[in-house]
Amino acid sequence: MIPKFDEYKSRWEIRSDDSIKPGLASMYHALQLLDHPHKNLNVVHIAGTNGKGSTLAFLDSIARGHGLTVGKFMSPCIMDVHDQIQINGTPILESEMDEVFRKMKYAGLSGLLTDFELLTCAALLYFSTKNVDLVLIEAGMGGREDSTNVVVPIVSIIPSIALEHTKFLGPTLESIAYHKAGIIKDGKPVVVGRVPEEALVVVEKEAILNNASLLQLNRDFRVENSNNRDIYINVINNVVINDLKRSRLLGVHQGENMALAITAFYLVAEKLALVIDHSKVSQGVSSASLPGRFEQVLPNIYFDGAHNPASAEMLVKTIQQQFPNEKIRFVVGMLADKDIATVLRILETISDEFFFVDFENNRAMQANQVINVSNAKNKQVIRDVVPFLKNASQNNEKCIVTGSLYLLSEIRQKMLVK
Repeated sequence: MIPKFDEYKSRWEIRSDDSIKPGLASMYHALQLLDHPHKNLNVVHIAGTNGKGSTLAFLDSIARGHGLTVGKFMSPCIMDVHDQIQINGTPILESEMDEVFRKMKYAGLSGLLTDFELLTCAALLYFSTKNVDLVLIEAGMGGREDSTNVVVPIVSIIPSIALEHTKFLGPTLESIAYHKAGIIKDGKPVVVGRVPEEALVVVEKEAILNNASLLQLNRDFRVENSNNRDIYINVINNVVINDLKRSRLLGVHQGENMALAITAFYLVAEKLALVIDHSKVSQGVSSASLPGRFEQVLPNIYFDGAHNPASAEMLVKTIQQQFPNEKIRFVVGMLADKDIATVLRILETISDEFFFVDFENNRAMQANQVINVSNAKNKQVIRDVVPFLKNASQNNEKCIVTGSLYLLSEIRQKMLVK
């Protein structure tokens, strides 16, 4: 369920299905009815298990620093459906969304699509009418059969590959890599982050099949001194960018996401005939931000959407880096289709105090079920999370809220009204 999305569907009497239906046939049909709004967009397409949002945030900030008007389509929402579709960091307005839905209504899209397909059409239609310079699109699930894969990008980015959505993407790294690699298009370069060897083989094969050049982290470009909190040094195709400013996105892995974004921007700049200014790259790195990625929302209270084992491991490393030897409490809510047991085992390596909460999502596992998966010594279910977090903040208790980005969105909304 996407907050406020159903309001537009109801107002404009457009039906769509809330299920997941991989495949692109419905999208191509709908886009034909809309007169192909996606075809004239300059796109960077991002698919991967983790790192999509951070890489997009770095790329957005760097591109806007160079004077580009940048559209973003992201998943899931931060507050509601409007912030999934942005231009230069500003969510689509209600009046603009109404205009998009009006066009989709009279194009005959009702009953043809799933919710996410309909939202993808809305984003592409919006960006085409606003004549943006660059569009950054984050795949919803997988890549090859994701509704966003109708675009032909300037460059594709695959930050990471790990086990996820195995019901739809398959049970192995190779099968998941096959879906991620599906965003690689004929003759269009792909930038790849740190991925397991068995996944990389699949991505390389797809690149060869599509005659697409592949730029790989630590082979074709690298980031140095990423553990240093004050300075990054990035080397891309023998071009050295020194003295990159400290990023607001914390964690050792963010240096790699930054490197992916800068490398991709070099390819974007080449396509758009832009001159890269290293000072603007540095400023873009320092100003990039992303809600829900080790984000401090109150003193001592942090949100991080670690929803799979790979992201949980990164969260643990970041906590150890930022808060060495400090006591940590976790507030957790998770979707039932995630690897809950493994995520909890990872988080339990640095804490034995867990608080489990419910949130509104038809895929969510109930807190009184998640608690039974936990091996923590001190664990309980809490019903009213906002007073709990505010009290912990005032008492100087470090709390990390994690498990699902949908959970973070719901708590954020509750905090604004209480």
